[in-house]
Amino acid sequence: MNRIHHWFCASNSWRETLRNDVMPWALRGVDLGESVLEIGPGPGLTTDFLRERIAHITSLEIDPGLANSLRSRMRGSNVEVVEGDAAEMPFSDESFSGAVSFTMLHHVPKAELQDKLLRETRRVLKPGATFAGVDSRSSWMMKLLHIGDVINLVNPDTFAARLENAGFEDVFVETTPRRFRFHARRA
Repeated sequence: MNRIHHWFCASNSWRETLRNDVMPWALRGVDLGESVLEIGPGPGLTTDFLRERIAHITSLEIDPGLANSLRSRMRGSNVEVVEGDAAEMPFSDESFSGAVSFTMLHHVPKAELQDKLLRETRRVLKPGATFAGVDSRSSWMMKLLHIGDVINLVNPDTFAARLENAGFEDVFVETTPRRFRFHARRA
């Protein structure tokens, strides 16, 4: 992430937006169980929200600096931080009761890698488990925050079909002008 984006994603303003708006909306009506995989936590603001509500979280972060920082901050808590690529997850099949992804899919540089991430998420979920999340839609603010960054926005109009192609069912996608949320169940 560029400096502005990194600063914003760790800011108190974004923390409050996540806590009061994004996270409650994204998880409304979703049961994730007790052992949840968080994909791409970044600086861990979403992790802070989740760890108050879920028995055990495994946070998978590709950026070594962010993973190390979050690991240090979460030491002694109910959060395990693993450095790794979500398109090639280092977990056994059927390891988690739920999975989440919050405003990170657009950081995956190619649609093919996003689809691989979806298939990997399905693989590591227990049968019947839910994958839920939220991601951003196109806006001038998104473009500004991502100058010099990877930005590969997910089209919410085609995302349900992509989830189904990855092996999910009972797919739900809801959009607002700024973001969309989704949840789906492993078949």
